[in-house]
Amino acid sequence: MTMWMFDQFLSALDPKAGLVLASLSLATLAVAVAAEGKHVSHRVSEFTLDNGLHVLVIPDHRAPVVTQMVWYKVGAADEPPGASGIAHFLEHLMFKGTDRIATGQFSKTIARNGGEDNAFTNHDVTAYFQRVAKERLPLVMEMEADRMANLRLSEEDVTTERKVILEERRTRVENDPGSILQEQMMAALYSNHPYGIPIIGWEHEIRALEREDAFSFYRRFYAPDNALLVIAGDVEPDEVRKHAEATFGRIKPGGQVNGRVRPKEPSRVAPVKVTLTDPRAGRTTVQRYYLAQSYPSAEPGEAEALDLLMRVAAAGSVSKIYKRLVIEDQIAANAGGWFSDSGLDSGRLGFYAIAAANVTAEALENAIDSVVADLRENGVTQAELDRARASHIAEIVYAADSQARMARHYGWRLATGMTVADVEQWPDRLKRVTVDDLRNVARKYFVDKNSVTGYLLPAPEHTSSIGSAPAHAPGKGKS
Repeated sequence: MTMWMFDQFLSALDPKAGLVLASLSLATLAVAVAAEGKHVSHRVSEFTLDNGLHVLVIPDHRAPVVTQMVWYKVGAADEPPGASGIAHFLEHLMFKGTDRIATGQFSKTIARNGGEDNAFTNHDVTAYFQRVAKERLPLVMEMEADRMANLRLSEEDVTTERKVILEERRTRVENDPGSILQEQMMAALYSNHPYGIPIIGWEHEIRALEREDAFSFYRRFYAPDNALLVIAGDVEPDEVRKHAEATFGRIKPGGQVNGRVRPKEPSRVAPVKVTLTDPRAGRTTVQRYYLAQSYPSAEPGEAEALDLLMRVAAAGSVSKIYKRLVIEDQIAANAGGWFSDSGLDSGRLGFYAIAAANVTAEALENAIDSVVADLRENGVTQAELDRARASHIAEIVYAADSQARMARHYGWRLATGMTVADVEQWPDRLKRVTVDDLRNVARKYFVDKNSVTGYLLPAPEHTSSIGSAPAHAPGKGKS
C-alpha cells in the first residue's frame, strides 16, 4: 500500500452498499448518552495504561481473528527541516529488528504464524498493523511492544533501505506524470505548511538521511504516551488490558514529544497554475485543489457540510461534475473529486477531469469553473442532499461490518485528536446538515485565491512550469 493513498481511506468505503441501508438501524454505531451528558459507547471500550498508552478495544466475535493497530501521533509533517522522508524511512526501518527479533524476521514471524502485517505513513500519523488468529494476539502484542522500545539498526540496514526508498520514489513518483503533478500542486497549495512536502520526501534529502536521523526521530516520537493501540476482533476488554499491561505496559513514557508545533500557512493573494507536459501522459488532465478545513480542524458542523457538498458535487456518475462534463457536454472521459478530510491542521477539496478526444485543458478548466460557480451561487437541491446523505450513512453502516475498517476508522480519528464520541455521533451530525449549510461552505471555501489548478499535457518533450495564474482566473508504508 502506498502512503499517499491513505489520506483518503475514510472516504474509500465499499460502494456496494445501497441506499436502502440508510433506513437500517444504526445500532452498529449506537450511542448512549447518560443523564449527565457523558458519552457511553456500545461498540468500543477505551482505557489508558500508567505509561500513557491509549488503548481502544472493538469486540467482534463473528470469527476467531483479531486486528492489531499501533498508531503513532507523528507523520511527515512533523519532520525536522531538511530531513523530508524520515517518517516514512523510519517506518521501513521498524521492520529490521531488535535484540530479540533478528533483522528481517518481523514480518516472516507474523507470516509463519498465519498472519499478515503492513504499515503506512501519512502527514499526521504512522501506523503498523497485523491480522492474526486470536490465540496469536499475545505474540504480536509482544513483538510490537518490543520494537516500540528496542529497535536496533546497523549501518547496512540503513544503507539498504535508503536504496529501497529511492527506488520506490523513482517507481511511484518520477515514473508517473500524475504523481509528479500532484507533488508540484501540493507544494504550490501549501507554501509554508509542511503538508506541501511529499510524504516520501524530496530525493536529495532522502539521499542524505542517516542512521542517527532515524534514531533521533524514533527516540522523540515512538513512545507509549504518543501512541494509540487499537485491538479489533474476537477479544474482550479485560483480556486486552491484561496483555497490554504485560507487554506495552513495561515501556517507560517518552517525555520528548513536546507537542506538534507546525508552521502556519499565510494568507494567499492569488490562485496558482501548475503545468506539466510529459510524453508519458496518456490524455490531457486538469485538476483543481482548494484549501479547506478537515474534520479535526473545522468548526462544528462545517466538515460534515463539506463532506456532503463534495459528494453531491463530485462523487460518482450522479455527481454534478460527472453529469455536466461527461454526460451532457461530452468533453471529458471521466470527472470527479474528493474531500481530503482527515488532516490534523487542514483539508483539501479536489476536482479532476480527463479530456475526451480533441478537448483542450482550457476547455476542461472552464467547465470545472462552471460547476464550481453553480455550487457557489445556487448550492444544491434538497433531493441532492438527501441522496448524498443516505449514501454516506449507508457506507458508514456497511463499514461497521469489517473489523479492519473499524480499527482504521476509529484509529485514524483518535490519532488526530478526535474522540470516540466524535466518531460515533458522526451519522447524527450528518443528519443535521442543511442545504443552506452546503451553500455557505461552498461560498466560503471555493475561493479563487486559495486554489491551485494543474494541467497534465501529453507532449513530445518533458517540461514544466509553475506560476501565479492571472488575477481573473477561477479559484480553486511499508510500501
